Amino acid sequence: MTYLSAFIVGGIICAIGQILIDKTKLTSARILVVYVVAGVVLGSLGIYQKIVEIGGAGAIIPLTGFGYNLAKGVFRDVDETGLLGAFTGGFKAGAAGLAAAVFFGFMMASIFKPKAKK
Repeated sequence: MTYLSAFIVGGIICAIGQILIDKTKLTSARILVVYVVAGVVLGSLGIYQKIVEIGGAGAIIPLTGFGYNLAKGVFRDVDETGLLGAFTGGFKAGAAGLAAAVFFGFMMASIFKPKAKK
């Protein structure tokens, strides 16, 4: 059941993105930003935590999950260190994921020969 709920929640998030691509004039980059901001807002309101409880990895893996992680890190750091945590919490919460993305992106670029689209 866990896999099914993750698949459904992740699929709904992806379907919303596809609808935004097909029905609006938003660029892919703007849609990605909308997803991160939506994750932050929904995480701040406590709504995204309920989605994570239902969907598990289907809710954490997409960009909305990244925004949720940033908001959660900010709230945790504000509780621990005060106002300074509003500036440092998001960096601490997202550091491992960002470092992994940069590292593995560099590794793949080193291994494979990139080609320009025609």
